[in-house]
Amino acid sequence: MFEFRPIINALLRAKSGAILLLMQIAITTAIVSNAAFIINDRIAYLEQETGLPEQDIFQFNMMIFGKNIDLAKQIEVDESLLRSIPGVIDAVYINAVPLSGGGSGGSYNLLPSNEKSPSINASYFRADSHVLNTLGVELVAGRDLNESDVMFTSDVSELPKVALVTQAMHDEMFPQGNGLGKTIYRRDNAIKIVGIIKLLKGPWLQDERRDRSLIFPQVRPSSFQKFLIRTEPNERAAVMHRIEDVLLAEYPDRVIDVIKGLDQLKAEYVAEDTLMVRMLMVLITVLVLITALGIFGLTLFNINKRLKQIGTRRALGARKSAIIRYFLVENTLICSVGVVLGSAGALWMGAKLMALFSLPSLSVSYVIVTGAFVILMSLFAVIGPAKRAADISPSIATRSI
Repeated sequence: MFEFRPIINALLRAKSGAILLLMQIAITTAIVSNAAFIINDRIAYLEQETGLPEQDIFQFNMMIFGKNIDLAKQIEVDESLLRSIPGVIDAVYINAVPLSGGGSGGSYNLLPSNEKSPSINASYFRADSHVLNTLGVELVAGRDLNESDVMFTSDVSELPKVALVTQAMHDEMFPQGNGLGKTIYRRDNAIKIVGIIKLLKGPWLQDERRDRSLIFPQVRPSSFQKFLIRTEPNERAAVMHRIEDVLLAEYPDRVIDVIKGLDQLKAEYVAEDTLMVRMLMVLITVLVLITALGIFGLTLFNINKRLKQIGTRRALGARKSAIIRYFLVENTLICSVGVVLGSAGALWMGAKLMALFSLPSLSVSYVIVTGAFVILMSLFAVIGPAKRAADISPSIATRSI
């Protein structure tokens, strides 16, 4: 029914075209499988939940160059001014901004430095008691920071006695879930966990610490300052336009810049990954189109070479469906061998990418789906030329040879 023997004999007599197409299909299968897997992995990374209302938060930097100024007092004045702007929910002076790619981190233990205990790396934020409301994150256990917790100091060695931690950090340090109220250590500084935050991404989305963060109730006055502001929905742009006027009117000897939304900071941080996803999508599209054109062209070439054979079969009573089936089966045989070779190549390539670039292991399901897609695409590509072959008149076919 499927005429495997004549098809195989015909392919063996004209091996070069079939081999080229087979190699093209194998390469396409290998590359598309891995590219699709990487795209899916990067999209999951780009769309990961941050726990933050990114569209409502923005940050700005400020450099104070005025002399004889009490920086700690000025910070309090500036925070009050910012909170009084219509449309602002809360504002806070902070050492680092989530999702921005720049911040601070450290190592934390269950025991002081002179005793052995597991160590956890985490990013940290320093701010006053308004930080949780400004970030808009959810506290799932314990209490929020209060004014009495806040420490004003310029001594980098001093740390507050309490902190908020994220759920991910808590669960890693206390797998049994009993960390609230317990003490952890930063070197020899004892820090009591007074609250647990459901989710707060740190400054580095690609880092292993991205879900592990602490918030210290601490303000370290500096002439270079970062502020974070959360606004009512749809009010952010209007508030951003007013920042410079409000602050410079109160104290002019300073420069304000980098006024950017949190979503914009995140977009800049992940720009390379976004570009890579787009390039891989273009690569997949081009490869699939080239392969489809290759199948289309080879089938047309084979038809032109076999005009006498097709005409003879039609004269002997072969139906059009038999001619179409012949080319479909021939194409399926070539594609199947190419997909098998390409699948092996895809798994090998995936292992190499995992070893060289620390990518996750390629899932076999991507190889299977890609192989099925390539075979299906090849069948669609060959239908047109096959129908054209079936429409050849026996008299025209024999007269053209």
